[in-house]
Formats: sequence, structure tokens, C-alpha cells
Amino acid sequence: MKAAIHKSAIPDSQLFVVKYLEEKHFDPTWHAHAEIQLFVVLEGTGTRFIGNSMHSFSPGELVLIGPHLPHLWRSDEAYFVKNSSLRTKGIVIYMHQDFLGTSIMEKEEMMLVKRLFHKSSLGLEFYGSEKKQVIRLMKEMCELKGLESVIHLLRILNLLSVTKEYRLISTTAYLNPAKASETDRMNKVYEYVLKNFRKKINLADMASLLHMTPTSFSRYFTMKSNKTFSRFLSEIRIKHACKLLIETDSSIEQVCYECGFNTLSNFNMQFKEIMSQKPSEYKKEFMNI
Repeated sequence: MKAAIHKSAIPDSQLFVVKYLEEKHFDPTWHAHAEIQLFVVLEGTGTRFIGNSMHSFSPGELVLIGPHLPHLWRSDEAYFVKNSSLRTKGIVIYMHQDFLGTSIMEKEEMMLVKRLFHKSSLGLEFYGSEKKQVIRLMKEMCELKGLESVIHLLRILNLLSVTKEYRLISTTAYLNPAKASETDRMNKVYEYVLKNFRKKINLADMASLLHMTPTSFSRYFTMKSNKTFSRFLSEIRIKHACKLLIETDSSIEQVCYECGFNTLSNFNMQFKEIMSQKPSEYKKEFMNI
């Protein structure tokens, strides 16, 4: 696998870049870049990794990611199937923290925007009425050029800087650029786990993948992700279990084994630890909604 590259580079002739994305699946590469990124999912489902956070994604998700915060939107396996008719769509805006100029960003009028950019170092997920307005403006920006697009971006930043309807994503900030070798290693881990989590995965297998000893791999993964590998693997399996519980008629026992757990008791214990409720309670709650 190739090392992550900075595909978001902004030309010197532009203040920012707006891209409308439409592909079979979102880019499956764990990467980071120096630009701030605002991204909305218009179509597609899967698992989102931002910093040390993992969460399912679906249409309507709006996220602001700060500089050097590693991220990945991994589409569900169905999107990678040959001849699949599924598509993903989204809009992304790349900008630098001082895209209007360093002196302007220090002015009183830009204080809230500057604070927004600072909070983005952990990643921000938005919800509520302002989110809907921002998505509408982002769609309109795809058709705009020149000063009109700049005005739209300022409107977007104003909405995001004043809303209180957001949640922080990662508990760890990544202030320094990630080395290509590091992103390449983590890519190998994510790709292997997401393809094989339904089967038994040994720590020794993962260590061998990165040419490490099990002890070294365990220490390395915990340092880079701020969680143990066993916890990460459990989260992947439980998130898939949540998807199966609400989207299929499979029994809890069937879901348990489909997600890679060996015993129902262990599945129930892990599910409650991660989701703070039993699988049966989770399914019942969703059905009631």
C-alpha cells in the first residue's frame, strides 16, 4: 500500500478548494494533511475514523477536521464489491487556518472563527438547524466561483462558529505532521482488521503484518491510537453488530457469531461495555423509535 499523500494541496492562486466527490467508495486511505477540512456525506454508509475515534457514518454527516488530524471514511464492504451499483457522494472544502491572511485572523471580528479552528484540532461533528444551512450553502458553493464563493464560505464559518450544536470527536490532538511510514503502518492495520474482523485475529498476526513482536505492536498501537488493539477490535465488531441489529432480522446469537465473537456471553459483555446497554435493549430502543 502506498503511503498517504497530501491530495488536498491548495493551489497558490486560490484561497481554498471545494470538491464535489462521487465515486464507488470513499478513499480508504488513513491520512492527514496541513489543511482544515470541512466534509459532508451526501450518499454512502460505512465507518469513520478520526483521530482516536471510530463511528458509523451515513448521509447528512457534517464534520470539521483540523490540521494534521488523521482521518478515514471507510465505506461498507458492499461498496467494494465488483459490479456494485452503490455510489458515494460528498462535498469537501479545504482551507488553511490563515486563508484570509495572518493579520486578518488576528482581528476582533474573526475571534469566533479563530476559536472554531482551534477546536477543530479534535474534530467537530455538527447537528441541528445550522448544520442544515451549512450543507445547503456547501451545495451552492459547488456552482459558484470568485467572490461569491468566498462570501458563501464566510457565511458557513460564521454559522459553525456561533452554533452550540456540535460534539468533539477525538480525545487526542495531533499537532504534528504524520510521517509517511506511520500512516502506511496504520493503513495496513485498518485495512486488515476491516476485512477480517469476522474471523479470529491474533495479536501475533498483526505484529507479523508490521514486522514487529507482539509486545512491540501492542505498545505501538496503543501509543498511536490511545487505545489497546483488543479494544479497537471490539469496537469494530460491536459497531458492525449495531448495524446488523437494526438493519436485519438476525437473532442476537446470529449477530454475535457474524461479528467474530466466539461466545454469546462475551458478546453481551463487550456490547454493554461499549454501548452502555445490552444488545436486546439497543434493538428494542431502535424499534421503538
